[in-house]
Amino acid sequence: MKAYTYVEVKVSGYWMSMISHEHRDIIDDYAKRGYRYVGYIPTEMDTNGKLRSIDLIFELDV
Repeated sequence: MKAYTYVEVKVSGYWMSMISHEHRDIIDDYAKRGYRYVGYIPTEMDTNGKLRSIDLIFELDV
């Protein structure tokens, strides 16, 4: 069976590529704990359609 964990990351800057390097640290941390990064979901956008936050999705075999 699989278990999923979601971690919110705030997006800064005009393009999503301008996210701080926080997301890399989070992915590395969860990988060390046995999780696999599987993707992200946009969770908040402004009125112009720009991302404000995303959820990183991690999977773990349980």
